[in-house]
Amino acid sequence: MNPNKLNIAWLLQMAWRDSRKNRSRLVLFISSIILGIAALVAIYSLGDNLKENIDSQAATLIGADLALYGNRAVDGKAKELVDSLSKNRSEERSFASMVYFVKNGGNRLAQVKALSGSFPYYGKFETVPVTAENTFRSRQEALVDQTLMLQYGAKVGDSIRIGEVTFAIAGILEKAPGATGITSSVAPTVYIPMQFLDQTGLMQKGSRVAYRYYFKFPAQTDVEKLVKTLEPKFEKYDLDYNTVQEQKEDTGRSFQDLTRFLALVGFVALLLGCIGVASAIHIYIREKLNSIAILRCLGVKASQAFMIYLIQIVGIGVIGSVLGAALGTAIQQFLPIVIKDLLPFELTTSISWLSILQGLAIGILISLLFALPPLVSIRGVSPLNVLRVSLDPIKLDRDPLTWLLYGLIVLFIFGFSFLQMRTWIEALVFTAGILGSFLVLYGTAILLTWLVRKFFPVSWSYLWRQGLANLYRPNNQTAILIVSIGLGTSLICTLFFVQSILLERVRLSTSGNQPNIVLFDIQGSQKEGVMAIAKAQNVPVNQSVSIVNMRLEELNGKTASDFEGDTTAEQSRRIFGREYRVTFRDSTTSSEKIVKGKWEGKYDPAKGLVPISLEQGFADRSRIDLGDTLVFNVQGTMMNTRVSSFREVNWGEVQTNFLVVFPTGVLEDAPQFHAMLTHVPNPQVSATFQQAVVRKYPNIAIIDLALVLRLLDDIFNKIGFVIRFMAGFSILTGLIVLISSVLISKYQRLQESVLLRTLGASRKQIFAITALEYFFLGSLAALTGIIIALIGSFALAKFSFEAEFKPEFLPILGVFLFVSFLTVFIGLINSRGILSRPPLEVLRQDV
Repeated sequence: MNPNKLNIAWLLQMAWRDSRKNRSRLVLFISSIILGIAALVAIYSLGDNLKENIDSQAATLIGADLALYGNRAVDGKAKELVDSLSKNRSEERSFASMVYFVKNGGNRLAQVKALSGSFPYYGKFETVPVTAENTFRSRQEALVDQTLMLQYGAKVGDSIRIGEVTFAIAGILEKAPGATGITSSVAPTVYIPMQFLDQTGLMQKGSRVAYRYYFKFPAQTDVEKLVKTLEPKFEKYDLDYNTVQEQKEDTGRSFQDLTRFLALVGFVALLLGCIGVASAIHIYIREKLNSIAILRCLGVKASQAFMIYLIQIVGIGVIGSVLGAALGTAIQQFLPIVIKDLLPFELTTSISWLSILQGLAIGILISLLFALPPLVSIRGVSPLNVLRVSLDPIKLDRDPLTWLLYGLIVLFIFGFSFLQMRTWIEALVFTAGILGSFLVLYGTAILLTWLVRKFFPVSWSYLWRQGLANLYRPNNQTAILIVSIGLGTSLICTLFFVQSILLERVRLSTSGNQPNIVLFDIQGSQKEGVMAIAKAQNVPVNQSVSIVNMRLEELNGKTASDFEGDTTAEQSRRIFGREYRVTFRDSTTSSEKIVKGKWEGKYDPAKGLVPISLEQGFADRSRIDLGDTLVFNVQGTMMNTRVSSFREVNWGEVQTNFLVVFPTGVLEDAPQFHAMLTHVPNPQVSATFQQAVVRKYPNIAIIDLALVLRLLDDIFNKIGFVIRFMAGFSILTGLIVLISSVLISKYQRLQESVLLRTLGASRKQIFAITALEYFFLGSLAALTGIIIALIGSFALAKFSFEAEFKPEFLPILGVFLFVSFLTVFIGLINSRGILSRPPLEVLRQDV
């Protein structure tokens, strides 16, 4: 067989023969990317399964063919329209209210839904017992969310009071159409029959109620076509609508964003693994230079030598991608457990062959891209290297083709991110962010090793100096390990810091004497009574605010109908369809700042129009300027106003903040209700105060900010777990890179170990040197990742969240020690064979 010809069969045979002694190491080269491929296949499979489930269960998410939504009850022509749509219809009225558990005196703000009709038409209420779904509809009974039942230790048959009516608990509500675990935690639902709603006394003037109407049509009805014809009428009567198709698109869009985000997190793990591949192959090729030079002496062309090792890499790349795809398919079966609280439906999984093919293609392509830069140097190996190898170190000159390959790698990263994000700007930002992160980590690693070498501690003991010196000796893996483990550590730490920033911001807003209880929907006749209860229990009233409901009728003389058909004025049309809750006062609060115009806190009738102040963001979105005139409908009375100022509002502060604020002297006699902010010192006083208010005034809704804080913590933990689950792939990939790096440099360590033993070093000393080397590696990697996380989190806190950043150093210390000692443990486990090798083994390797 003539080796000078590009004979594929001969090349395959040579690649197979050459790999005999190195197959375990070749597998390690590509094992670094197995977890990245597994993460991508798992996420792609999850996305495909979500799409299939949404398509098949979209009707159960809405529970009907068509749903109409409004902020007020329909009457007149609107009612005639609703009644004419279908005989199979249901009505739901939803509002926030306190519920009171009679047995143990517990109370909690819940979402009360009064229901009439046979809703849901698709799917069902999942209840315990099963019969409760039907029995509660015709009796004085309620379905209570399982979150509430567990929180207050209630059982089926116990009593729950809503307003003036006491209901028997017919069953535990485990699942309702469109509900998720997180929504149940934030706003647990209680269903009651519509026929008892008026008796509760909760439907009072000023109460915010959402009206929903559900319809089921005959199977042959084209609902989308019907809705298009009725859309002008829905807009006329301020009714929003939702159909199965729209629900399918909205839900799909939401979870598509989630899967794209998680895919990007998995892609980071894959890139880490690929960097490990490139580093490992670089060392592997350096060790093969002598063999390559011998092949060149036997007449093998440089291109043929290149192909021999390329075949090895491609073959192992295929195996690694197949293993990664198989692992990803297995992981995907468990992902529904991880994200179940985020899903409004039960997710069933199946094997996605398209996702597997995508994973295989990406795995082979990206492993090849990252392996090629060190491989192309083979083309420059001369037969004379056989003579030079023992005397001179061989320098693998940077081939111009290498820079082209680096460009292809960057282009691939950009292309992948573009497919996930769909916009080139976001893809460019992501690509730049990834490259910037790697460059910062790599630069930090180089700087740290340079500092170690420059300021080498000559006064330290021999063992410490030897361990430290291994960080910059030939074949060291300092840079690659700091990049891979450091990036994984920074991802985990940044997530922890951001969660702490958000929670601390809420804690600060409720600390000290800041309000931590909010009462609203207090009627005018109830205000003095609530104040008396607060005084009797030594609960200070921080703020009492009057609130007036009104609707906007005109903007600069134009009504909603004048903006119809104007596609550039969509936001202007929207401002007419909402109900405004406004207040009146003579001064601004601590959470507000006038940014434009002049604040006028008292109304002077001689000046004509009533001066009002708008929130800056609302004014910008609605295209409203200073001096514009607005006409509000206050319970049938028209109020002519002009915009005198814009306010910047800090919505994060616990205050009653408003989009529109009137001056005093205008709305005092208008129908109104009140909100009250108080501060309670401890949970016991809070429970006693809330119970006293709910017993006497059941229509008053109470928000316990301490409970909200606990719920936020729970939500952050659930969402954070999903992200940590994916970020964990980066940490594991970094550890695999560590294992691979230790094994591929084992021969180098073997030589050093035997030389030290020949010079008289004991096994104990060599063990200590090895442990110190990996401790320095682990600690530098952990320290780099933590520093980057601290800098990034500080920037987020200052510029994005506008919050103070106070990191907790105990968890940081825990992460630092964990990563450091885990690196030492893995390094020692993989180096254990070095200590038992006899000196003659080194001599045999040289011969």
